[in-house]
Amino acid sequence: MANALKRTNLYASASSPVNMAQAVFYEEDCIVYDLEDSVSLAEKDAARFLIYNTVRYHRPRDKYVIIRVNGLYSEFIDEDLQAAVRARPDAIRLPKVESAEEVRRISAQIAAIEKKAGIPVGSIRLWCNIESYLGVLYAREIAQADPRVEAMAIGAEDLTVSLSASRTKQGLEIFYARNAVLMACREAGIAAIDAVFSDINDLEGLQHDVALAKNLGFDGKTVVHPRQLAAVNAAFAPSEKEIRYALRVLATLEEGRRQGKGVITLDGSMLDKPMELRALNTLRMARAAGNKVGGEYLND
Repeated sequence: MANALKRTNLYASASSPVNMAQAVFYEEDCIVYDLEDSVSLAEKDAARFLIYNTVRYHRPRDKYVIIRVNGLYSEFIDEDLQAAVRARPDAIRLPKVESAEEVRRISAQIAAIEKKAGIPVGSIRLWCNIESYLGVLYAREIAQADPRVEAMAIGAEDLTVSLSASRTKQGLEIFYARNAVLMACREAGIAAIDAVFSDINDLEGLQHDVALAKNLGFDGKTVVHPRQLAAVNAAFAPSEKEIRYALRVLATLEEGRRQGKGVITLDGSMLDKPMELRALNTLRMARAAGNKVGGEYLND
């Protein structure tokens, strides 16, 4: 994996070779080659073949590579897993996960394929899409179901259908789901990926939506169009102001410890362990994103 960031997860439909080829040149952290919703029933076999050859032999070097398979109870899942595992992506994205048992069943299938193909067992990770009220209710169990689980992502369109709710740009109808999934991810120590903002022409609405997701604590967002990438990447990367403050926090704490102070303050506020951890995380994210401070790259 070339990039540990998961700010942007761009879907690339396997029904379009042009779409897949172009996706490599955008600025997404994670590229999600899709076999599910974007591929018609008549194109499933061709799409599977295209994804296998793309990932196995023409894998983009600077992206985290994910393959989204078809539904866990669909007629395509067994062939999808055979091709996806043998292609050796970083992760396989599972749609509409609703129980821990489903995750364990798929993980066992993947392990059998890995073993037969000579791939280190456990090396391919799992991302679980939470797209129904059942998925939300069992988010904690799903997040901890198997060591392969690396992230959970909210699928708002299917989720709101399952709730008989209206999907709005404000997102109040998924507010509880966002928090439930986020807390489950934090408890399990895995990444939390926010829902798609589906209006690709409303960049102002996207900025409001991604600001909410970042403030809640999400690690990234699924996007469906390249024009959304810049706004989402920028929102999930620390600003220069945030980086400078993090550096000041750490420097002040270090000086206070050197002087043996029991209480350490900065700009009138007491510094504590959570603020130190937040500062360290800000700098970790900034380094991963290649951020600069005052025209200079951050050093490790």
